[in-house]
Formats: sequence, structure tokens, C-alpha cells
Amino acid sequence: MRGRLPRPAAPRQPAPPAIAARILVLRDDALVLDKPAGLPVHRGPRGGASIEDWLEPLRMGKRHLPQPAHRLDADTAGCLVLGRTKPALAALGRAFAAGQVDKTYWAVVRGGPAEDAGVIDAPLHKVSSAARGWRMEVHPNGQRAVTRWRVLGRGPAMAWVELRPETGRTHQLRVHAAAQRWPMLGDPVYGDPGFGGLHLLARAIALPIDPPLAATAPVPPHMDAALRACGWDATAAP
Repeated sequence: MRGRLPRPAAPRQPAPPAIAARILVLRDDALVLDKPAGLPVHRGPRGGASIEDWLEPLRMGKRHLPQPAHRLDADTAGCLVLGRTKPALAALGRAFAAGQVDKTYWAVVRGGPAEDAGVIDAPLHKVSSAARGWRMEVHPNGQRAVTRWRVLGRGPAMAWVELRPETGRTHQLRVHAAAQRWPMLGDPVYGDPGFGGLHLLARAIALPIDPPLAATAPVPPHMDAALRACGWDATAAP
């Protein structure tokens, strides 16, 4: 009896230029997107645009649609990892669940820390009210949340801060910054609205899968002026 012939690989179809321009890393098993600020990863109950609209164009010949391996706030720009195969998605999920992923964020905050570096260890708890809807707050009965931070530059009444979360709680970085009395620019919930949007970038990510996966996202336009005011040199970094 003849064995079954292997399934022929589907031809790779390139993603539309607007989406292709957002691909930071493309491998057979995974890809990393530069997610635009303001675009949610998942479609909400009220509908609207989301990264889910990009999944079919990002299939590019694969049998299954790529799937996000982690969460990223709608207002946060930068590195979003997607698995392109079921085994890869499972491996990515295990790395995130085990806390093995190295995540680096950049934020511009109002005022800024008095020190140059530190650790925030403050549990977070979800609260809700009719007037303000749901949000996260520091609460002793909340889930443990830890963020390491250091100041990369300072400007007039603001600071450029690198944030490295050791846990992955909802809105963790935004709440931790606000709780230290240096809220992020453009944060409509915990900080100062306006400023062209939330000044929070998922700058870089590294995963210890086989082979290792790493990516760095460029600074989005709405953060450019504030970062320059804090000493960022656009010619010295991607």
C-alpha cells in the first residue's frame, strides 16, 4: 500500500504593503509585529478594527492563521509576537507563562523619579464603578506585580524611563508609574490624556525558544518629540 504523499506547501502570499511594513521579524514559525498605538489586539464586543483583521493577510501561505502569543494594551505601540504554527504558539505560550520572556518598554512620564533606578513591587487589583468603568489599582489583596525601571533621560517636567516588567498584570506599567506619582503622558485612565496618545512603547522583546527570537520596535511618531526633549537621539537607535 502506498504511503500518503506529503501535503504540498501553499505558496507564500505577501502581506499588503501597509501590513508588511509593520513586520519586524518573519520566520517560518513566528513573526513579530510593530503594533500601532490605538489598535487593540482583539476585537471588542462593540466591534471595530483590531489586529484580528490582519491575521488573514499575515497567513502568507500557512495552513493556520497566526495567533498573538501575548497581550498588549490597545494604546501601547510596539512588539507583538504571533505564532505561525500550533507547536510554535504552544512554545511561545509556555515561555510567557513561565516568565522567561525579556520585555523592555520605553515610556515618557510627567515629572519623573527622584532616583535614577529602582523596583516597584506593588500588587494590583481590578476595580469597577458606574462612573469610571473598570480600572486597575494598587491594593494589598491584589496579584503580585513587579516592575524594574531606570531613567534613560530627563527633559522639562518629564522623564524618559525604561520599564522591565517581571510580571504581566493588566495595565501594570501604567498603574505602577501613576502610583509613583510620575504618570505616563497621554494615559487617559491613569495619567494625562492628550499628548497625541499614550507614551508607552513595547520597545524590545526576546524569547528563549529554539532558535531564540528577538525584535526591537521603532519609536512611534507621537512619542518622537517628547523623547527628543528627554535626550533621545533618533540617529543613534532604530
